[in-house]
Amino acid sequence: MMGAELERWRLILGPAAERSTGGLSDENAGRDAALDWLYGRDEDLGKREVRRGGARSDSRSGGDDPSIVTTVDWLDGIHRLFPKETVERLERDAIERYEIHDVLTDPEVLARVEPNPALLKAVLRTKHLMNPQVLAAARRIVEEVVRALVEKLSVEVRTAFTGSRNRKPSRHRRARDFDLKTTLHANLKHYRPEERRVAIEKPRFHSRTAKRLEQWQLVLLVDQSGSMVSSVVHSAVTAACLYALPGLKTHLVAFDTDVVDMTSEVDDPVETLMKVQLGGGTDIARAVDYAAGLVENPRRSIVVLITDFYEGGSETRLVHTVKQLCQQGTQVLGLAALDEEANPSYDRALAARLAEHGAHISAMTPSHLVEFVAERLGT
Repeated sequence: MMGAELERWRLILGPAAERSTGGLSDENAGRDAALDWLYGRDEDLGKREVRRGGARSDSRSGGDDPSIVTTVDWLDGIHRLFPKETVERLERDAIERYEIHDVLTDPEVLARVEPNPALLKAVLRTKHLMNPQVLAAARRIVEEVVRALVEKLSVEVRTAFTGSRNRKPSRHRRARDFDLKTTLHANLKHYRPEERRVAIEKPRFHSRTAKRLEQWQLVLLVDQSGSMVSSVVHSAVTAACLYALPGLKTHLVAFDTDVVDMTSEVDDPVETLMKVQLGGGTDIARAVDYAAGLVENPRRSIVVLITDFYEGGSETRLVHTVKQLCQQGTQVLGLAALDEEANPSYDRALAARLAEHGAHISAMTPSHLVEFVAERLGT
């Protein structure tokens, strides 16, 4: 085998394999040490390797060496030794899998860490434990991740709400208005058999008719229990992106056993998230009752309930209120998740009961929710 291939096997198999593979280069030795610092504390991993006859049962001591690597040193090392995607995975595992809390409680560590969605969620879960100095450093992570999410979703909002296509041609050449069918028909005479392609000499484009938006109301109800943290993040971002739309009055309401109307901060998702209190019980019925009280024109209102449907309050009252909302013409959308994965775990029985009385039940990405709202508003 070539040296690089042997080193890869050495990294996989551990120090006992060096008799067969040889040692590691300085760079790969650094990678091995960085991985060992993190994953060496995994007792289950060690047991699995013993059963497989692996070499790491005793070598992964998880910090028992005389020279203890600090989290700051480790962060500096992984940023130097690994590509960005690997660094993000290592940081996520450090926080979520091994609960290395100084990643979120040491200002010096926070200053080095790369902001990403996993860190944002970890900050939201632990911010109540942070002193003011640490909280100020953590806010940087929230701001950078939220800014990226808002920029991405804002594009989806502009696309969904810029108007609907009609049959009239347009002189404005915009990619999203490209008319493929008409273009092919107009350019068939330029077909090149030897290349099996049509030469496009005269591209065709649709025009768009911007429809007048009548006043609608959107109420986002967000379950702030700990399992819903990703949905809480994306709800705040989605509400901020929709808030400025003409013809749409947007409310953002967070709930556990209490209901907190956060509409006054809806245009500042960072401030919204810094005020969210994750955890506690869940009274969905109480939150839906509050939303029902906000509805001004039932037939021009959408209530979006974002929850895992594990009700700690009265299921009977919840079903009754949802039924009333649907009967009066309000669009009720129950989302078991609002995030990029849209892969929820939820109480399917209660969700099915709400669906029987007219609620739409789904799991969506933020862009899909934007499309849903745009369709209901008639754009």
